[in-house]
Amino acid sequence: MSVLLILIALILLSIAVWQVTKIFELSQRKPVNTQIATPKDNDIQGKLLFVFLMFLYLLTIYSFWAYGDVLLPQSASEHGVEYDRLMWLTYLIIFIVQIITQALLHYFSYRFRGKDPNQKASYLAENDRLEFWWTVIPVIVLAGIILYGLYTWTEIMTVEENDDALIVELYAQQFNWKARYAGKDGQLGDANVRFLQDFGGLNLVGIDATDPNGMDDIVVTELHLPVNREVIFKMRSQDVLHSAYMPHFRAQMNTVPGMITEFAYTPNLTTVEMRQDPFIVAKVEKINQLRESKSQELIAQGDFPLEPYEFDYLLLCNKICGASHYNMQMKIIVETEEEFQNWLDQQPTFAQTIQ
Repeated sequence: MSVLLILIALILLSIAVWQVTKIFELSQRKPVNTQIATPKDNDIQGKLLFVFLMFLYLLTIYSFWAYGDVLLPQSASEHGVEYDRLMWLTYLIIFIVQIITQALLHYFSYRFRGKDPNQKASYLAENDRLEFWWTVIPVIVLAGIILYGLYTWTEIMTVEENDDALIVELYAQQFNWKARYAGKDGQLGDANVRFLQDFGGLNLVGIDATDPNGMDDIVVTELHLPVNREVIFKMRSQDVLHSAYMPHFRAQMNTVPGMITEFAYTPNLTTVEMRQDPFIVAKVEKINQLRESKSQELIAQGDFPLEPYEFDYLLLCNKICGASHYNMQMKIIVETEEEFQNWLDQQPTFAQTIQ
């Protein structure tokens, strides 16, 4: 009985406290609802939006001026010219649309910022003509870009029969690249990861020793390509998904374990010619200035200075494939046909390597 009385008393006390609280709240002046914008707030926000528009355009101009030199130089492959044309056309359209839409958005936010509390906004239920144009124009522009992109994609990805093409295998593994060239017979031998342990680990890309076409194959860790000759790349991966990325040639293709992927292009600028490009000369000079400044700091700390930078084409991995992904790269040297053949003749064949 006493427990029941205590519970009743607690309940009544809680009700009393709740009622006193409500009476106290009702006796206070209601605070101003700060969630409702005042004409002053609208005026400030409208002006800030206009200032932000100016900031946005100035930042865009500054970015082009300050960071334009970090872009890629001219394409070093034949198909890259068309690739760059498509990319810059797309950028131009996006840039024009961005300028117009952002200008209109911020201008109208400033122009009709509600500084007059008696001003009423007009309401337009529909406008068929306006809706027609803002639907048709984007459809035409996007359809044009898509069709142009599909045409460019087809031109780039179509590999036609070419007996003079150089066939090179790119072999990816954590965390390095290897390249394999066909020998005098002009054919790559069969290969499989099951053969990697053959010959005490000297079989670097898993060439099948029972296939006679593979005995004269050449495996290297530096990729050499002849200029103005089509190169057909056949790509394999030993372990995980990698991506063969050659930015200066506007080329990228995933390397997938268990299958062979292909990409082809024709280099049109040798390494020496690209090094003489004014854009590259200026970039190399800027990089070496930074490296010289860093070298002075390292020397002061008792460390070795950085070596001067020299431009080279690179094959990179563009998939995050593990802890040393950032360091997975191979140098590419584009040279004349005669220089390429002289270099290739000096490389040991698979048969010579396993002897």
